[in-house]
Amino acid sequence: MILVDTSVWVEIMRDKTGNVVSAFQEKTRDHLVCLSRFNQLELLQGALNEKEWGLLEDYLSTQYFLETTTKTWREAARIYFELRTQGITVRSPIDCCIAQLAIENKTLLLHRDRDFEMICKVRMLNQERFEFP
Repeated sequence: MILVDTSVWVEIMRDKTGNVVSAFQEKTRDHLVCLSRFNQLELLQGALNEKEWGLLEDYLSTQYFLETTTKTWREAARIYFELRTQGITVRSPIDCCIAQLAIENKTLLLHRDRDFEMICKVRMLNQERFEFP
């Protein structure tokens, strides 16, 4: 299972050449791809117009989502807190929530966001930066 961050979905949606989509399909070929409700929030809030909102909403309604628990919220806040006490500030607390979901579900987090690399300073996060040609 691979939890795919919004930073990757944005690259996929912007892909005009097909190179990003091909690299993504190659990377995820033998894995279940999943999202979090945080990704759903970020993708929908970035919709440019009603048509794009509708397309995104339809697509997202067919996807598999990892859901939070009461532990997710506390542990995500703890990640943020521990980083801050080390003088490291992540740009988005949502990234702490996404990382915690990946940790709880023992899944790979595929991303293009430096916050996840910072989170590895305080947690064992199975993460990989998505690279494409």
